[in-house]
Amino acid sequence: MNSVEPRVTEPRTDRLTIEFAGEIFHVDPSQTFTVGREGDLAIDDNLFLHRQFLTIEQVDGLWILSNVGSRLSATVTDSGSRVQAWLAPGARLPLVFAATTVIFSAGPTTYELTIHAAEPTFRETQTIDDESDGLSTIGEVPLTASQKLMILALAEPVLRREGTGMSELPTSAQAAERLGWTLTRFNRKLDNVCDKLDRIGVPGLRGGVRSFATNRRVRLVEHAISARLVTRDDLPLLDEERDANGDDDA
Repeated sequence: MNSVEPRVTEPRTDRLTIEFAGEIFHVDPSQTFTVGREGDLAIDDNLFLHRQFLTIEQVDGLWILSNVGSRLSATVTDSGSRVQAWLAPGARLPLVFAATTVIFSAGPTTYELTIHAAEPTFRETQTIDDESDGLSTIGEVPLTASQKLMILALAEPVLRREGTGMSELPTSAQAAERLGWTLTRFNRKLDNVCDKLDRIGVPGLRGGVRSFATNRRVRLVEHAISARLVTRDDLPLLDEERDANGDDDA
């Protein structure tokens, strides 16, 4: 009597899913997945957003994230915020982590989505350091208390959002009012922080005269969230600052 070996079904290791605003999208490895105003993941009808901005495809067994837009860039980071890349128009990046966060802005709106890989190419090894709490900040730079408050006021809508999705960023005037500051004081802090981060190599914080005012705010928020310069735990500081200033704009 001949014995028949049981057939073993190998688990799929090429599965990739995208999480955005509470929805899960599955990426077919035989097709190119598109993200933008139109596409497989139609994010928003925001006219500042490209019809097709990002694509995800599998090339020679490796998942590739590409920026196919002409103007917008995206900040890409691993789930632990230890590795960060700036994906400019025309750039491509391999998706090697178990979870990859993608943050980008179109006009005043900031978007965040997370890409999950079933079988990541990169596997993290946790090391123990007696002098470390296990958390790391990308491009770590010392910030004064007031500089951190300035960033926090801009990033508040993103930090208060649950999970991935979209958020409308405040203007400088709105953020200054939130803190009880004058607009002049707020802009001075914004200048100082952008200069400080630019000096350590954070891209996108300098630009043309017309686009600089808006672009640096959204780019600063993208970096601050990705690098954990501010977190949701810091949000009570905003009310404390406002209460301390009262109605005084000094």
